[in-house]
Amino acid sequence: MNIWKSVVGKLWITIILLVAFVITFLGLFLLVYIDVNFDKNSQEISWLFVYTGIIGFLLTTFFAFFLFTKITQPLLQLKKATDSITVGEYNTRVEIRSSDEIGQLANRFNHMAEKLEQTIRDLNHEKEQLGSILRSMTDVVITFDAEGTILLANPQGEKLIKHWAAISWEDGPEIALNHTPEPLQPLFQSVVSNNKELTSKLYVLNDVWSVVITPLYAQDMVRGAVAVLRNVTEEDRLEKLRKDFVANVSHELRTPLSMLQGYSEALLDDIAGSIDERKELAQIILDESLRMSRLVKDLLDLAKMETGHIDLNCDRVNMTTLISRVIRKFSALANEHHGVIIKQNIDKEDLWIECGDEDRLEQVLTNLLDNALRHTPKGAFIFIRAHYKVNEDAVNVEIEDQGEGIPNVDLPYIFDRFYKADKARTRISKGGTGLGLSIVKNIVESHDGMIEAKSIVGEGTTFSFVIPCNRTSE
Repeated sequence: MNIWKSVVGKLWITIILLVAFVITFLGLFLLVYIDVNFDKNSQEISWLFVYTGIIGFLLTTFFAFFLFTKITQPLLQLKKATDSITVGEYNTRVEIRSSDEIGQLANRFNHMAEKLEQTIRDLNHEKEQLGSILRSMTDVVITFDAEGTILLANPQGEKLIKHWAAISWEDGPEIALNHTPEPLQPLFQSVVSNNKELTSKLYVLNDVWSVVITPLYAQDMVRGAVAVLRNVTEEDRLEKLRKDFVANVSHELRTPLSMLQGYSEALLDDIAGSIDERKELAQIILDESLRMSRLVKDLLDLAKMETGHIDLNCDRVNMTTLISRVIRKFSALANEHHGVIIKQNIDKEDLWIECGDEDRLEQVLTNLLDNALRHTPKGAFIFIRAHYKVNEDAVNVEIEDQGEGIPNVDLPYIFDRFYKADKARTRISKGGTGLGLSIVKNIVESHDGMIEAKSIVGEGTTFSFVIPCNRTSE
């Protein structure tokens, strides 16, 4: 129906224009004819045709303006709107003035602009969402083109690129910040060449990185790659500790089990001829069983502590009295068997802790003193100092030995289970289980305290822990 109306409207306009042109043409023709063939008495008729020509000209001009308004101007508006969309003004719309073909074209243009604006809005939303995800990721994400130039990196990636760029690499020349970092170059080249995803581990200085590099395609061609890196230094260290833990537990249990088996078989086979020999074998069996019992007990205690299930019998504890008691217990043993002298420097005023487990705190002091005694040579000293820290409202205890010391590379790990700073050291049969320092650390932290160790190789080691005085029980 709209198309029919449009056709009829166009037909009427055409007819009117033709009539206007005919009238104008006839008027001009008659005017010329009258001037040639009629005398001056016929001027009135001449003026009549002049008026007719003027009216025809005006009609022609009017309809020409009408056509400009109906066709040309809407087309110019469409062109202007198209230019606006080209420069990014996607909310541009044109005014619909009629229901003819021009109006329908304007309507379709507005519909197209609306769909385009919605599509651009959705793309921007997805882009912002992807950007937010990349910014919030703790993993490093870096995108490269086929030549290895960095196209995109999240904040963690930018930090890593700058960090690696500042390292002086011995294997190659200095690399620009916008190019593939030195550690990633072999992996990147392998992915681009083989067109396959690659998973590997990188060891850069003291860090361990898990790397996944995936190729990016464009029309069945590799146009680059995206690398995702995760710092797994701690996981790698824990995995090594786990393996060492299993190996150490196996070693600690295998020796006493072997001795228990061997001496039990000796008793059963009547190898021991006298009562004294049998008693000696039985004593060895008892000692080894006690050693295994201590190891299992320490493992169970440590497991409870690390899961936060340690039970503390909180009460008011006099640290001065407790330290003096532990020193008396070790002084005779140190002097008789090791030739080591224990010296103390404790505040005269009693050092009180309002909420502490006296048995657990005695275990801390016992483990630290036993550790110091086993690593202090004959004729050397062990110093115990205790004082009240006024600014922190806490009791500070220090135990210093004059042993061989601990290398700086081992200091961060001495509180780990079974960790041995001296790799060549072997424990005597009645030595520690390798769990003492781990237990000490967990007990101190369960009292909301803190423990640290300082050491100089060849001079000795100092363990110091701080326990708050007014800690409230939970």
